[in-house]
Amino acid sequence: MDIVPEADDIKETNRRLDEISDYILEKMRKTGIKCLWGTANMFSNPRFMNGAGSTNSADVYCFAAAQVKKALEITVKLGGKGYVFWGGREGYETLLNTDVKFEQENIANLMRMAVNYGRSIGFKGDFYIEPKPKEPMKHQYDFDAATAIGFLRYYGLDKDFKMNIEANHATLAGHTFQHDLRISAINGMLGSIDANQGDYLLGWDTDEFPFNIFETTMCMYEVLKAGGLTGGFNFDAKNRRPSYTAEDMFHGYILGMDAFALGLLKAAQIIEDGRIDRFIEERYASYNSGIGAKIRSGEATLEELADYAEKMGAPALPGSGKQEYLEAIVNNILFFNK
Repeated sequence: MDIVPEADDIKETNRRLDEISDYILEKMRKTGIKCLWGTANMFSNPRFMNGAGSTNSADVYCFAAAQVKKALEITVKLGGKGYVFWGGREGYETLLNTDVKFEQENIANLMRMAVNYGRSIGFKGDFYIEPKPKEPMKHQYDFDAATAIGFLRYYGLDKDFKMNIEANHATLAGHTFQHDLRISAINGMLGSIDANQGDYLLGWDTDEFPFNIFETTMCMYEVLKAGGLTGGFNFDAKNRRPSYTAEDMFHGYILGMDAFALGLLKAAQIIEDGRIDRFIEERYASYNSGIGAKIRSGEATLEELADYAEKMGAPALPGSGKQEYLEAIVNNILFFNK
């Protein structure tokens, strides 16, 4: 719906999509620009007031499936590397009228059908879930990375799906951007990134072009520590309303690109500096030998640990977390290059 206006029936909408995607493909061949991923808008139209996969209407569900089918075909046509499920309204307002298990099973079935069809037409990329909390639904099923990962594993979709993490969605969930990146990475599901930032004073998705170098640095720190990602970066961002000229649009993208480029350089410096990694290694050193090593290996029993505690008496306080020291290292590298 972002590239053509929706028609009165889906056959005409699909014809329009074929026409415009032919034109896009022609432009891609001339410019060398590539398609990162595709998705379907299954939230704007009032028919999706109760969700797409989670809808209570079988007719609406079928319409959503038809949109996914067409979007997958166009993604393959344009050589897209991923396909995103952006669950804009996959959630509920009240349990008084909602069968949560029923709705989640239907969402999983729609995703499973998408995987099967995508693979059948030659789509070899990853499928993504883009976690999004409490907007517009009060209780979103894909609230954050941990929730979405749990959902995928429960329904056996984790082999085909990864996370598409958006900075502003993470902060709306009460997390930092780097938190959702870390949770995705340690679960082997860091796929793609919607690069933006939000306004911490507002409780909705403002989709600002990123300019906070600390945030972009810590994002790139997580990406580098994870060994990269399978997808890429997409600027899910727009200019502020008073910035209305064509020139402003260029400045927005330049701002975002420069912010992430600088973040990448600074993240690499933090890793190369080594002090943070050394501190973390030392912080958990008690697990390298003795009883700690038995805990990590899974060989210890609860009885054995209890007996160890009785003989020990009382443990000393854990070593200091030195948060301020570590934050100073980041600031010194960001602003003083030392």
